[in-house]
Amino acid sequence: MPLVVYILGLAIFSIGTSELMVAGMMTTLSDDFDITIGEVGHLISYFAFGVMLGGPVLTYAFLKLKIPYRPSLLVLLALYVVVQGFSAFISEHSILIAVRVITGVLCAGCLSLSLATSMALVSAENRPRAAAVIIGGFMVSTVFGVPLATIINQHWGWRISFGLVAVLVLLCLLVLIRVLPNSGDQSSLKMKEEFKAFKNMAYWKACATSCLILGASFAAFSYFVPVLTAVTGMTMGVIPFILMLYGAANIIGNIVTGYFAFRHSLIIMVVGLTVLSISLTGMALLAQYQWFAVAFVILIGLSGVPMNPAMMARIISVAHPGPMVNAVHTSVINIGLGGGTFLAGLAISAGYDVRAALWIGAGLAVLGLCSVLPYLRRGRIGWN
Repeated sequence: MPLVVYILGLAIFSIGTSELMVAGMMTTLSDDFDITIGEVGHLISYFAFGVMLGGPVLTYAFLKLKIPYRPSLLVLLALYVVVQGFSAFISEHSILIAVRVITGVLCAGCLSLSLATSMALVSAENRPRAAAVIIGGFMVSTVFGVPLATIINQHWGWRISFGLVAVLVLLCLLVLIRVLPNSGDQSSLKMKEEFKAFKNMAYWKACATSCLILGASFAAFSYFVPVLTAVTGMTMGVIPFILMLYGAANIIGNIVTGYFAFRHSLIIMVVGLTVLSISLTGMALLAQYQWFAVAFVILIGLSGVPMNPAMMARIISVAHPGPMVNAVHTSVINIGLGGGTFLAGLAISAGYDVRAALWIGAGLAVLGLCSVLPYLRRGRIGWN
């Protein structure tokens, strides 16, 4: 795997930290902006909706203008540094919402172009592994980025956490300026070739399953902190370590699925969604018991988001992995990410127990499992 693929993964780590770190600073943001915990959770949704709305549009614009991957990605990262840095100085909730949407748009462009670039640099068989490295950057953000942001928030405030993310993205940008190669002649991939994927129902079925997986995972993850403190009775000092356990489980699961995804994506998704459904239901029922709660957090971490390589392997099997294909897939899974978090926030804001987030996640996981079970019937080969 080329070294630059890992550097791209590090850049996505920084951006992933920006999207998810709100989950570890809900009380602080609630107090500073005088909003409810559910409304703080919506900040993750606004970021995700920015990805959903702006990613395909931004990617299409770059392709239409025939700007190569390299300068496109570098420009987007530079814009991200500016906007994320500005977010550290915001005092109005409405302005923060707008900034979260904008950073979501930029995130989508960075992620889709990083995926397209990394997969253009490796052989077809290694594309799911390259995608796993890029998505792995997102996983590592839950291991180190989100817990560290939570600790920094506890000692120095959320503004420092937001500002440090901008610094991390800037460092990645400076390195990529020197080492990121041109990924070949993208003119060989015509726009009409990319858009052929959107006429294929197999592509949209794959996107729908990905949407449900991410929705289930993040409906729960976004509200782990209030569940673990209000229901399980853990102190805030322990929470960063629990989040690290979740993130470590993400990484382990991502390594395993990345290795097997090219040939066994269907089995990975069936097993993963089964474990995810059981784990979310179990945590909703037994969150008041600390050891059960921790065990279910780990199982959710192992089975949910780590299905990303299998999702990408499925997409690759039905469509050429170009930037528009990746951008639309990223957009759809962020409908799940934002939608799951948003539904959980609505339920909590409406007065339901915080465990409502876990029940909503469990329901989405069961729907995801139902979407892939038909492919197990006898004689069915592949995803088409």
